[in-house]
Amino acid sequence: MKTAGPVTGIRFAFGTLTVLPVRVSRWDRDAARAGMLWAPLAGLVVGLCAAALGGLLLTLGSGPLLAAVASTAVPAVLTRGLHLDGLADTADGLGSGKPAEDALRIMKQSDIGPFGVITLVLVLPAQIAALFELYGEEGWARGAVAAALAGVVARLALTLASRTGIPAARPEGLGAAVAESVPLRSVAAITLAVLAACAGAGALFDGWTAVRHALAAVVALAAAQLLLRHCVRRFGGVTGDVFGAVAETAGTAALVALTLG
Repeated sequence: MKTAGPVTGIRFAFGTLTVLPVRVSRWDRDAARAGMLWAPLAGLVVGLCAAALGGLLLTLGSGPLLAAVASTAVPAVLTRGLHLDGLADTADGLGSGKPAEDALRIMKQSDIGPFGVITLVLVLPAQIAALFELYGEEGWARGAVAAALAGVVARLALTLASRTGIPAARPEGLGAAVAESVPLRSVAAITLAVLAACAGAGALFDGWTAVRHALAAVVALAAAQLLLRHCVRRFGGVTGDVFGAVAETAGTAALVALTLG
């Protein structure tokens, strides 16, 4: 089969990670590898949409709180809440304290349990609070860049979670399709590229902001990797839900980190 090129990878990334009307032309390991390498681009588009709506509301005279709520809602809408659902399901699986097989069965259930509800109740307000502070204290431009950065870093966390050495917990589903699909060398290259882009975006303001943005991205990826390692240890590998949890963790951690210092 022909090696998956950039177009195939972009189609896979946008077709699986967003609700944008992009048709996935191939569904094989090579396409999955290319798609996960292009995942940060899908995150950039989602983040820019979130930033655009938040900035528009501020321009029209709304306060930073409404802009923050809107910027938080956009990624949920553009992913059909898939990552938030994965976060909630993963919290239920981890919180159950049951063996891997039983925990995975809990995660597959359509309802959300108490641990999932509690997690969403904490994570969404944290995102809104961070964006509220960024929009209100640092201005719409810095808040908008922060929203875009969070979108990119959240999807970069998916690239890292797809690297060689992280197995799938189940033989089916999106997790199995992309697990161990990305070589470590490719992961390192795309990670360095995204970190450089984050610093470059911060440099539009000043040197310290460039450092802040790069550090925030590193902190976000570290938080996501801690969760990923725990999930692999508990479930025996990754699932689609774990991918969603990793993305939301990275995005939230990036926003919170940007409010510090």
